[in-house]
Formats: sequence, structure tokens, C-alpha cells
Amino acid sequence: MKTITHAPVWLTVLIGAVLLLRIPSFFEPFSYGDEMIYLTLGEGIRQGATLYQEVYDNKPPLLYLLAALVGNVFWFKAALAFWNVATIILFWKLASALFPNREKLQKASTVIFALLTTLPLLEGNIVNSEILMIGPVIAAFVILFTKKLIFKNIFLSGTLFGIATLFKVPAAFDLPVIIVYWLITAGLKKDDLRITLRRSLYLLSGFLAPIGLSLVWFFFAGALGEYVEAAFLQNVGYLSSWRPGDIAKPFLLRNLPLLIRASVVLLGAVILFLKRKALTPKFIFLTLWLLFGLFAVALSERPYPHYLIQVVPAVSFLFAILVTERSAEQSLTIIPLFLAILVPAYYKFWFPSTSAYYLRFLRFAAGQASKEVYLGSFGQRVPTHYKIADFVASSSRPNEKIFVWGPDVSAVYALSRRLPPTKYVADYHINDFSTKGAEVAKLTQNPPKFIIILPDARGFTELIPLLRKSYLLIAEIDGAEIWRLSGSFK
Repeated sequence: MKTITHAPVWLTVLIGAVLLLRIPSFFEPFSYGDEMIYLTLGEGIRQGATLYQEVYDNKPPLLYLLAALVGNVFWFKAALAFWNVATIILFWKLASALFPNREKLQKASTVIFALLTTLPLLEGNIVNSEILMIGPVIAAFVILFTKKLIFKNIFLSGTLFGIATLFKVPAAFDLPVIIVYWLITAGLKKDDLRITLRRSLYLLSGFLAPIGLSLVWFFFAGALGEYVEAAFLQNVGYLSSWRPGDIAKPFLLRNLPLLIRASVVLLGAVILFLKRKALTPKFIFLTLWLLFGLFAVALSERPYPHYLIQVVPAVSFLFAILVTERSAEQSLTIIPLFLAILVPAYYKFWFPSTSAYYLRFLRFAAGQASKEVYLGSFGQRVPTHYKIADFVASSSRPNEKIFVWGPDVSAVYALSRRLPPTKYVADYHINDFSTKGAEVAKLTQNPPKFIIILPDARGFTELIPLLRKSYLLIAEIDGAEIWRLSGSFK
């Protein structure tokens, strides 16, 4: 297939527009919960803590390593902007490979992709794993559709799928797309099946290489068990975590929705196989990509809009075919696109207001809103978090520990660049993966300099005896109590 070596003018203009649309993100405060967790773990890495063993979250390590590299929200957003630009260029290259000499379709699909991965509609302004992992996935498909399918190229593609999975596990569901595509388009002859099997083994070996290296790394770091459990095994619980009442049900009944979704993917693949002679390989590939992506999106049944970014590439191509092509497949795109609409509608995905996001920034930039009002527009607790973090940063050394209890505690850790004496950096970590009694025991053994109880904190009465015995209440900030370890005064 034809390989494009230079970017056209319209793509340069589109990238400029994307960077312009991302300007408000550079002024976002330390506020979004997941970003705060990532930056806190990144700070832990910078201070020499071992991931999963001494600082904890339940995603693979690459996102936390990026957070350690950038250090704060501004550079996190800047890294996201440049990553997104690179991903848009890769998407255009894939569009050029899949649809050579069809510039209108290339333009439409790339514009749709750029907007959906940039605008707040799908939380494109927030640093989440989905927007990072689709870059390596698209790069893998670019190689597979533009290079000879020899060991080196297939292995490299598999490695890119593995890297994507080290951002977030659902990226692994993009890997079987190309294998099933090969099976459907290659035919059932013994020689064709042998070739497909060999290519699949090359791909899987490349996929396992970076994951295997990560296992070796954490083995020598002494945290292999914690890594496997946190990054991989604990995510299994997400499959029904949005239906807590189903936990007591038998296995098959509890996982029936998952099995139904898997059956839809299987049925779709079978239909594509049976109709393969009437369909173009590109349509087969894009439909498979969407089917497997939707399966990954719905794994946890949670309605977070950034999950949908995983299916944005396939949706962008299919929608572009719908609006630019005049062929039988133009009408057929309605079927997979209907599924792409059905999933977020069925699971009641919520979508933030794009207009409100930009209007808020424009009011701030025009001086119509003060800094505190602007901070408060991201959440009523945000200004309080900044005040607490300023107090902590000016009253403690970087290596001194603090413990914060209440909602959004990771924002205080990230802002103050201080870590807790235990590995958990969010209140739900303790609620889900530990007990409050166990955490108090750790705090008693390794007391932090400050214990901070946020205004909306609830349900940690086990802390009271420790506070009364070993701490003094020295300040209150917007209703937050700041307790200092007795005897820690200079």
C-alpha cells in the first residue's frame, strides 16, 4: 500500500486547531481524581518508592511512569497534547494506508478522530489510559497494513500492543482483531491457516515481550506478587463491580451479561466470515475493531465517557465511510455504528458539557472570574485542597509523611508532593483493598507528621484514639482538621 511521507496542509491546520482547543487544559487545576492518583504515584516513584508495594493503584505501570516524568498537572497536560498530536498523525497514516487515493474519506475520518480525542465530550482533555493506549495500537495497525508481514514487523506490532496493554489492560482486546481478520480474509486452506498461525505466534510473542520484561523488573524489585495482583488480577473484580448485588449469584448467572456480549462479538465475526466474499477486507477489519473495542469498553459496565475513546478510531472510519462513500458498504456501516450508539445508551454513559468547559475558561481568561472561583468550578473542595497543600508544603520536609482522610485525598498528596506512610493514596483504596483497623495499625507503627481530616470525611472512627493519644489539633482550614504529631515541633 502507498505510504505517505509528508503531512498535507489540511492536517497541519487540523493539528493547530487541536492544540488551540487544548489550551484550556493547560490551565486546569489539580482536581480530577484519577490524574491526582497518577501524579501521587509518580511522586512516589520520584522519591524511590516501589510501585504497588509502597504506593498503590490498580493499573499497569506506564501511566505512573509518565506521571513521574512530568511531575505536575501542566506538564501532564502538555505531554497529553503532544501524544495526541502524534496519535492523530498515526491515524492519518493508517487512513492513508487503508483508503489510498480517497482524500475526502481520509480528511473526514481524521477530523472526526481528532475532535473526539480532544474535546471534553469523551474527556479528551484528561490524562487517562485510553487516550494514551490507542496511540501504540494505531501504530501497530499502521505497520501491519503498510509493511511486509515478516517476523520483524509482526513482532514489532505485537510489542506495540503489549505497550498499549501496559497503559491499561483492555487494550489487549485490540490484539485479536488482526488475528480474526487474518482468519476471515485468508481462507480455510491448510497452507493459509498455517501462515495465519505462524503470524499469530509472531504477534503474540511480540505482545508478551514488554509484559514479560515488566514482570522481570518487578521480580527483581521484590514486588512481583503485588504487581500481578494489582495491575491484572484485581481488575477481574471490575467485571461485575457495577452490579454489587450480583456477587452472591452463581458464576454463570453473575457473568451472563459478559457472556452475552462475548456472544455478540462471536456472532459478528461469524457473520463477517460467512459474508466475506461480499465485503471488502477494510470493512471486515473496521467492524471487527469496533466489536472487540465495544466488548472492552463494556467490561466493567461503568459509564465513564473516556472508556469510549478505545472505539473512536473504528467509529471515525465507519462514520467517514457513511458520509463520504457511495457504495453498498456505505449503508452497511449503519449496523456497527448502531452498536456504537447502543452501548453508551444502554449503560447510561454520562457526557460532560463541552460548551460549559470552554465558556468557563473564557470567563477566567477574560478576568470575569477570580482564581478561587475558577478553582471552585472544578469542584467545591478544590480551593480547600490548595490551601491545605500550601500549609503542608510550608510546614514539613519533602520526605515527611502525611495522612489524609476524606474524598479526593489524592489531590492533597499530589499538590503538596507528600506521601502517606501506607501504600494507599485514595479513600476507596482503603475501603476496597484493606481495612481501617489495619491502616490505623500501620499509622501507629509509622506515624505521619500530619493527619488531615477533610470536611466531608466520614466513617473512620478508628482514627480517633490515635489522634487523641499522639496528635494535637493545630489548624482548621475551611472545615478541614489538621492534626500534628505530638513532639514533632521544632
